[in-house]
Amino acid sequence: MANFTVRVELHDAREHHYETLHSEMEKRGFEKTIEGNDAIFELPPGEYNIIRTATRTEILDLADAAIKVTGRKSAVLVTEGSRTWRRLDKA
Repeated sequence: MANFTVRVELHDAREHHYETLHSEMEKRGFEKTIEGNDAIFELPPGEYNIIRTATRTEILDLADAAIKVTGRKSAVLVTEGSRTWRRLDKA
């Protein structure tokens, strides 16, 4: 299984568009948290975590399906691999 971080920016979006995005991403297995050694942390706005056996392109397609429901144009970035962070809020 691989760790993926997905960053989504909706263009010309309002709050309800992001609420739709969060709901659709969650339906597809994306989470707004990341697990550390001692706690679970909140990701910054517009970032999602998913752990799955898949390619980056498959994860991109999965995110695109959620984004499409919002009706907004977007920018999306998928990265794969280990993550390191500081100063994220605990969930």
